[in-house]
Amino acid sequence: MIYFDNAATGGFKPQNVLAAVGAAIKICANPGRSGHKLSVACSERVHACRRELMEFFGGWSCDRTIFTKNCTEALNIALLGTLRAGDKVVTTFAEHNSVLRPLQYLEDRGVHVELAPLNSRGEIDIAAIASRVRAETKAVVVTLASNVTGASPDIKKLRSAIPPRTLLICDGAQACGHIPIDMKECGIDALAVAGHKGMYGIQGSGVLLFSDRLDPFPIMFGGTGSESFNLNMPDFYPDRLESGTVNYPAIVSLAEGVLYLKSHFNEERDKLYHLTSLLHEELVKLPHVRLYSRPNYSGIAAFAIENMSSEQAAYLLSEEFSICVRGGLHCAPLMHEALGTSDCGLVRASLSPFNTEREIELFITALRSLSPQ
Repeated sequence: MIYFDNAATGGFKPQNVLAAVGAAIKICANPGRSGHKLSVACSERVHACRRELMEFFGGWSCDRTIFTKNCTEALNIALLGTLRAGDKVVTTFAEHNSVLRPLQYLEDRGVHVELAPLNSRGEIDIAAIASRVRAETKAVVVTLASNVTGASPDIKKLRSAIPPRTLLICDGAQACGHIPIDMKECGIDALAVAGHKGMYGIQGSGVLLFSDRLDPFPIMFGGTGSESFNLNMPDFYPDRLESGTVNYPAIVSLAEGVLYLKSHFNEERDKLYHLTSLLHEELVKLPHVRLYSRPNYSGIAAFAIENMSSEQAAYLLSEEFSICVRGGLHCAPLMHEALGTSDCGLVRASLSPFNTEREIELFITALRSLSPQ
């Protein structure tokens, strides 16, 4: 089996992550809910994980580092917890439905949403965003790497192009773990993290980090293990945004993923870019393949096959060659509208540093056999 679907979920985990998750499943108690030694130990581990993530992303504080079940939940908290009727927000055609659907929900309730078009290469156009931002614009919401093409905007340039008071909310699903991110240095006010992709965590792991310029309201309510006498949610973070039992094994996996990345980040980044560049070099040689991406640090290659839908191509690659890729619209309908690929979608091959040149060679051989006769 060749796994080229790492943008959906990372198919390879370092040994320290696997070992830590196994141990957590065997011994975990409920963090923050009891006073016995095991619960206290788990609570301390959760706090240590929070600190690791806050420091890794240049966040503001542990209290403003919130554990979620995925990047989608993190984005929902950032958007639904911050924007109100009358607010104005600018976003782009490159966004995932994890941004577009919450914003559609908010637009139906009085938030004004404006979409910035992409440039001629199908990439985020900073000038187009800046031209739509006014002094009263509450937030700009943007992906740090397209989940369709892997293209990344210059986030520092974007920050400098919009008013200082405008919040910058970023979807880091395809960037975190692949691209260096320092929230303070980049001027990012909220960062949504997918733990199970480039961060090497397991499914069910996500994070929202936010600055002291945001005070998100909770979108879920329940027990926190604190202020149990109060029928309202606590007014302090992280408890205000973390109702119910946290996913301890997933949190541990994220912390271990960070430890791995801190030791291997540059070599992993260079290897992934090399593999992705090699894949693009080989794809462009196939006459029946049209590329829609360029080499990138997120490991993504997006392409169409002549006279074949992307879903059919993905099915044949799986059934006949045991190669895992993704076809379709990738939950990014406006991106495909901008690229002109809404009808058939695109095949997305997404790599990991754990993939190999030999796997790319076998993949290209398989694609040659899909050439229309």
